[in-house]
Amino acid sequence: MSAANEPEIVDVPSERRFVYRDGAALAELQYELRGDRFFLIHTEVPDRLSGRGLGGRLVRAALDRAAREHLTIVPWCPFARAWLKEHPDAAGDVAIDFKTPPPAA
Repeated sequence: MSAANEPEIVDVPSERRFVYRDGAALAELQYELRGDRFFLIHTEVPDRLSGRGLGGRLVRAALDRAAREHLTIVPWCPFARAWLKEHPDAAGDVAIDFKTPPPAA
């Protein structure tokens, strides 16, 4: 945890993901950036790290980057989509596209 008692979420652009590490355990939010559209692909928080609000912190990290870079978030990840709908005030001025469907599997 950081000095502000918040988990330290790190953006790793070369791996297209936000991560939080606690020893060997890793929580992550995978993303793709296409132009000004920021696709949130998959969030994973292992059982060992559950109950800490890390999934929400990962989504907030994506919102922070989207705000800085004037990106539109496209939440294809079911967790990120649900979290954003449950916390509409967290988005601030960030545009969120709930309409663009994920590609067919």
